[in-house]
Amino acid sequence: MRLVYGSAIAAALALLTSPLIGAQAQEMARAVAGGGISVPGWTGKIDANEEKAGQVLNNAKFAMDGAAIHVTTGPAVTYWNPANRAAGDYTVKATFNEPKYMNLNDHPHPYGIVIGGNDLGTEQQSYLYCAAYGSGTFIVRGMGPAPFRMNGPRGAAHEKVNKAAGKGEPVTQEIAMSVKGDSVSCTINGAVVATYTKAEVVGPGKLKSTDGVYGLRFAHNTEALVTGLGLTKN
Repeated sequence: MRLVYGSAIAAALALLTSPLIGAQAQEMARAVAGGGISVPGWTGKIDANEEKAGQVLNNAKFAMDGAAIHVTTGPAVTYWNPANRAAGDYTVKATFNEPKYMNLNDHPHPYGIVIGGNDLGTEQQSYLYCAAYGSGTFIVRGMGPAPFRMNGPRGAAHEKVNKAAGKGEPVTQEIAMSVKGDSVSCTINGAVVATYTKAEVVGPGKLKSTDGVYGLRFAHNTEALVTGLGLTKN
């Protein structure tokens, strides 16, 4: 009887939770009206799984909005300007303002800084990125060329990652990625949230080098304005 009772409870819980899980799993990228890249010198590439689903780069929008780069996705995409290269010891930093948290999605999606870009736009591309969510968590991920994860399957929470007051409310994150000596780190809102050795991020299936192009990374169905994107030498 106890086994039957336990099974009944498990089945009931599965029924209660499955719609939420299903909704997150089934959320598809939506094409953005007037999409495409209109900032001179910039290009991008959507993720391979988005391409397989029939998405194209022009289903996301990359445009200037005053002094800010205004990104609206669409499919998950990485953007870069081939002229933006970093080598040796450096820091790449930008500020991301999500004006209306989760206005295009039913759960939090991240955005952040890309470094170490090599062979971008090809099947052999490699890069590393650190991205924040308006829910107070962050991820460190990359392509090598297959996707790889540096801080667990769901990322990690950190007290310095800002949280939006609620859906539709603004949230801002200052994100930086740095290479100094043997260390590669991500800083969010002034706090170092993750640090790795070069041996942990460079090698087969990961980065070809920490030298390379830097840029921006956005998940699908996400909107933010980017200001202050730039490079400083450490």
